[in-house]
Amino acid sequence: MRHFLTLKEFSKEEILEIINLAIKIKAETKQGELKPYLKNKTLGMIFEKSSTRTRVSFEVGIYQLGGVGLFLSNKDIQLGRGEPVSDTARVISRMVDMVMIRTFSQSMIEEFAKYSKVPVINGLTDEFHPIQLLADYMTMIEHKKDKNPIVAYVGDGNNMTHSWAILASKLGFELRVATPNGYEIDSELLKNLDLSNIKISNNPKEAVANADVVTTDTWISMGQEDEKEKRIKDFEGFIVDNSLMNLAKKDAIFLHCLPAYRGKEVSEEIIEGAKSVVFDEAENRLHAQKGLMVWLDSKRNN
Repeated sequence: MRHFLTLKEFSKEEILEIINLAIKIKAETKQGELKPYLKNKTLGMIFEKSSTRTRVSFEVGIYQLGGVGLFLSNKDIQLGRGEPVSDTARVISRMVDMVMIRTFSQSMIEEFAKYSKVPVINGLTDEFHPIQLLADYMTMIEHKKDKNPIVAYVGDGNNMTHSWAILASKLGFELRVATPNGYEIDSELLKNLDLSNIKISNNPKEAVANADVVTTDTWISMGQEDEKEKRIKDFEGFIVDNSLMNLAKKDAIFLHCLPAYRGKEVSEEIIEGAKSVVFDEAENRLHAQKGLMVWLDSKRNN
């Protein structure tokens, strides 16, 4: 049995297996063929952090695979009322076939997985967002036809940046990360990884120059609202706008995991422009996660 807690635990071959399976299932879906890969299976979905894309994509995804999704907020289960994570894990995992958790602390999801009898998927934590990277890489393949692009990440050194760094270290493409001073990635979260193909700086222009893919994320994530004014000031010059995007290759694409705040991390003309593939990327959350769930289920059965 395998869990999907970060991309650290997966080899290059395994990541590409999941992506290729997702591409296959997406093609079948587009042809109107919904194969019941997970017939009569149940996905428990625990949300301590709310989400548009995560809930819709997982709930629709398990349905299209022939199963059913069970939405559980922290107001609905004892986990939100003081029950130990280990107890909740041991109870829920005896009743469902797979669990997706979207929460704050990575340690919480790791403890849940330790006691779970079924595969556990990280739907997002403060430290990592691995399911988003499956969708992002899938989108890059579809639009760039290049499995070794130069990717520029401009913005906060957050869970998205950490996940980009892990994916780049696993797959070998060049990643350039540009963050403001004081907002760098947490190197402790990336220890024991080969980061030789990752360039880190505080210069967004240097990062974006001649890149194939430019990506960013909100500067003010859930739980950081009290830092809003300070962050807006600190991130001056880190907006992905025409002047910055024009430094990338002419056929470069723009990614954003959404929600996007126009005029902050990205300008209106970029996210609504011809280089933006953010809504293809958002749709690919559905397909990438279907591929992941089918892959995890196959490992459990073996």
